[in-house]
Amino acid sequence: MVLEKDGGYEVVREGNEEVLKVDATSWPYTPSLEDNSNVMTKVVEMLVSSPGVQRIIFHQQKKFVYSYDQTLLLIEIAGVYNHLVKGKRILSIASWGFDELSSRFFGDKLGEIQYLVLNLLKGDPLGAYVEARRILREERILFGRDNDDNVARTRASYIKLLTEILDLLENTRLIKLMGDKLDGYHIGNRESYREVFRAIITPDFMYTRLKSNPPLEGEELDFYMVGNNEVTLFRMPNDIKTYYHVVPVEFKLKEDEYELLEIAKNVLAGHKPRNEEFLDPDRMRITFFNIGRDLLGELAKNKGYDVSYERLAELAQILVRYTVGFGLIEILLADPKVQDITVNSPVGKTPMFLVHQEYGDCYTNVTPSFDDAESWATKFRLLSARPLDEANSVLDTELEVPGGRARVAILTKPLSPEGLAFAFRRHRDRPWTLPLFVHNGMINSMGAGLISFMIDGARTMLVAGTRSSGKTSLLGSFLVEIMRKYRIITVEDTLELPVKYMRKLGYNIQNMKVRSALSKGGAEMGADDGIRTSLRLGDSSLIVGEVRSVEARALYEAMRTGALANVVAGTIHGASPYGVYDRVVNDLEVPKTSFKATDAIIVANPVKSADGLNSWKRVLSITEVRKHWTDDPLVERGFMDLMKYDAKKDELVPTPDLINGESEIIKSIAGNVKEWAGNWDAVWENIMLRGKIKQTLVDYAVQTNNLEILESNFTVASNDMFHRLIEQIRTEVGDIDNKRVFQEWDDWVRGYIRTYKR
Repeated sequence: MVLEKDGGYEVVREGNEEVLKVDATSWPYTPSLEDNSNVMTKVVEMLVSSPGVQRIIFHQQKKFVYSYDQTLLLIEIAGVYNHLVKGKRILSIASWGFDELSSRFFGDKLGEIQYLVLNLLKGDPLGAYVEARRILREERILFGRDNDDNVARTRASYIKLLTEILDLLENTRLIKLMGDKLDGYHIGNRESYREVFRAIITPDFMYTRLKSNPPLEGEELDFYMVGNNEVTLFRMPNDIKTYYHVVPVEFKLKEDEYELLEIAKNVLAGHKPRNEEFLDPDRMRITFFNIGRDLLGELAKNKGYDVSYERLAELAQILVRYTVGFGLIEILLADPKVQDITVNSPVGKTPMFLVHQEYGDCYTNVTPSFDDAESWATKFRLLSARPLDEANSVLDTELEVPGGRARVAILTKPLSPEGLAFAFRRHRDRPWTLPLFVHNGMINSMGAGLISFMIDGARTMLVAGTRSSGKTSLLGSFLVEIMRKYRIITVEDTLELPVKYMRKLGYNIQNMKVRSALSKGGAEMGADDGIRTSLRLGDSSLIVGEVRSVEARALYEAMRTGALANVVAGTIHGASPYGVYDRVVNDLEVPKTSFKATDAIIVANPVKSADGLNSWKRVLSITEVRKHWTDDPLVERGFMDLMKYDAKKDELVPTPDLINGESEIIKSIAGNVKEWAGNWDAVWENIMLRGKIKQTLVDYAVQTNNLEILESNFTVASNDMFHRLIEQIRTEVGDIDNKRVFQEWDDWVRGYIRTYKR
């Protein structure tokens, strides 16, 4: 039942609720109370005549719904505005009762108070409150200096009016909620509103443009399926980039299935996820899936459509993807060959771009809409509990959807002058392993054996490289090399390491999420405090996602004090060992003597083909940081390469220093083991044994066409058996017989492969 109608809006009764429905299809901006003062102004003006409204719904291709609690905040502001305007004291100087002299003296105050109430109060009530408080403070100071009695009386009247306005505002829920957080508030800053106003947005996937027909002029390079979605790669005659063409299953539905989804989507728009559901995406997806499947079944029955239970489940998954999910982003993230996805601003003008594992930089047939971008940004604010606005124009967070996990970076104005932009860095669901890296050529088996030896030796290591060099993936493979008997603590500002899967593998692992280095405060703990806290959590290996800022000092405190009994490792940007030193000491201001706590630096970077069209990720060096230098490690030979990349061989090769046993770090590890102390040959044989085991796993995987052998489940079992055999044989014969260790391991692994289920 329509209760009121006025041009672009109407008030209707839905059940026991009065709902303000606003047609915003012609508005040149998104109808967001939290982001746009014009929207708030319009709504306050509407609520002046409709104070009984309990919900607000904007229509602009999709629905933007504000709950009763949020609506009530603006109803009170509308009431204050209405009271002040009806009193007419702000409309003219005469209504203030001033004499002629005072009227001339205070003429400029009329514009001040009218701006405060007629303009600022409706679109930025927090700003109106802060501004009124500032003006009142100034007027009280001036009042004490007035020598003219008439001026003093008139100023007193003005102070009384300002006090009345402040009293009215201070009694509203909005000011009570935010009053303690308004110190330093700037008029026009919408960050505070995003803490209390959050629209429930129901996107419509059909607004995402997708070219479903393959290009006639393209040369097909590859075709494969990602679930039920088709992916084709084309070489295009007019572009050096490869064309990634995806046809999702939802664009191949029957007409009656489209109809069911559209009706169900409109019905689900009325279901309001609670805030705690946004903090638990898996739970929210399950809830919407169950509701959606039942709803689709009822709709199909009512319309006489014959839809199987299995097909209803498939349609429900699509429904979830385009209501509480992230639409076609989820399809792209489900492709294990996709490494990066970018959405450039202004959204809607260009297609999505991605980096493919085999074909490098690609452009796609998917063009998201402006509304999609706004919906994603809102969801990422909710999921991360981090701000994204003009005062905080960068948001780093993570996304986990069925079939894909990614780190997400979002930009907005003013850093991105044309609005929202997104970058998704896809991560494997399962951890990388050193055997996997041996298989794809990033490192050879000897380098993998050396790293495994240093991890067991509880060394401190930094993995360095440029962006997209594979640093975090390589660091993740270190986790798998840590024996499951030891506890692990990870510290990250965005959750990239495969902690959930490590728990499935039986690891004793605790992750800590800290504040991003780009964030300006918030409830999250800083990375430096997070690292220091980790030292209070007991004897643990410490893995730091990335060393970016002030946490560097805390990390080196951990290296030097609390974590010496276990491996400490992290990633850092740097193209060489000296580049890492320069960043840590000169940029991050870690003392030179503290830098010596670093035992090894592993540099990983892409290497390119001569034509520049192809690149491959490679470990370029494993370098020891020596301890004898005092001022400059480069000049004083503080860096000693243990292995270096040979471009002709396309692999790491050991340096003479390593072969001749000159490594202080390796000798330090050996000095704590009775069988190795003073026996370089025994140490060398153990490193080679570890490398041989990694290579043998790769060989068996290729021979049996079963790459599951290289995955973390199998690798962890292999590492466990390796350590058990060393202990068992040492107990039996009093020494480590490397040949016997390998032979018994080989017997075990061949039997394990025969019974291992893919």
